Amino acid sequence: MKKALAILMVACLAVPAFAQSGGTIKLGGTWPLGDITGKQGSMAAQQAVDEINAAGGVLGRKLELIVIDDELKADKGAAAVEKLVTVDGVDALIGGMASGVALGQIPAMKKYGKIVIATGAASYKVEEALGPDANWYFHLHPWDYNQGASYAQGWDEIQKKYPAVKIRKIFLAYEEGAFGKSSFDATKVLFGADKRYSIDGASFKSAALGGGDYGAVLEAAKEFKPDLFLWAGYDADALPMLEQAKAMKFTPGIYLGAPPGWPVDFGASKLSDNVMLYGMWAPSINDVSKVSKAFYNGFVAKYKVEPATYFAPLSYSAVYIYADAVKRAGTTETAAVIKALEATKYASPLGETITFTPSNIIKHQGIKNQKILQWQNGRQEVIWPFEAATAKPVYPFPKWK
Repeated sequence: MKKALAILMVACLAVPAFAQSGGTIKLGGTWPLGDITGKQGSMAAQQAVDEINAAGGVLGRKLELIVIDDELKADKGAAAVEKLVTVDGVDALIGGMASGVALGQIPAMKKYGKIVIATGAASYKVEEALGPDANWYFHLHPWDYNQGASYAQGWDEIQKKYPAVKIRKIFLAYEEGAFGKSSFDATKVLFGADKRYSIDGASFKSAALGGGDYGAVLEAAKEFKPDLFLWAGYDADALPMLEQAKAMKFTPGIYLGAPPGWPVDFGASKLSDNVMLYGMWAPSINDVSKVSKAFYNGFVAKYKVEPATYFAPLSYSAVYIYADAVKRAGTTETAAVIKALEATKYASPLGETITFTPSNIIKHQGIKNQKILQWQNGRQEVIWPFEAATAKPVYPFPKWK
């Protein structure tokens, strides 16, 4: 009997301390790994997990990130949630990008009631599907109407500060899914309501979903003669759309893209010069934010590549926000962590402190603003808001040679 007790004591001593206190804290992440946003979002989330574990973990336990590729498909995203909860036994869900995928995941999310810290899904349709009682859902990414309001404010302020910039006609080329359609709907409401702007648009099939021919939508835009041309699609559309616009000699006053992320090498292309973009982060923010610089340096050191999408710092933030809430709650129990998350004040690498407040429907909305940026000499510069600006806008968009 004494020998058996001695063996048991030795076995217990051999188990790592974090395992004795409850094993790993599991985070389940879903992203479209074939898209730059999902690939780098998952990489940055792993970076955060590794940093937290290197610093001792949370409550004496290690974090573990389990990632599943949703492939930009609603059914794949829903199946991922099912597996992560029922097979992998995750404590919380993070990540996401496309609104269409999020819509497919919501029934499973509602069924299990796991805490979700969402990094994507801009469409108001996702918020409507969630409803007001999804207190387990914490949304970091701005909704389309949040983004639209910040864009409207930004362009008003830019035109006031730089009188040469004049916008009266806006054309939106939008991918035919939920993301693009909601972007078009929001643009019509926010820019067309007071009749100051004339709005038109047309849809296209994104290259990320098997498309890639933008001839019809660019012809429609060229005929409309917009002061501001905006496209809402995915990173796979960025260069081929520019190439086709150049071939057609389509040069609006402002050429602006609004994908969730850009190709890693987009800035190296001469076509990128003076293209404007909407986003929440750019490497130039390192110049004004120590937190951004620390994130950036850690990402480059770990992966030997520059983060090229704001989904990287956004996903990195999601992990830290959850870990900090668990630490303050002293447990991974859902109700306690929700309460701790509601008190979040996280100084993020995005250049702002993230808190959660109600939006139109849900209780826990994080970021509500976007930034207006421009590619200048291969680098994304912040044009607006002016307090975070790193360069003045180049206007108008130069005519193709």
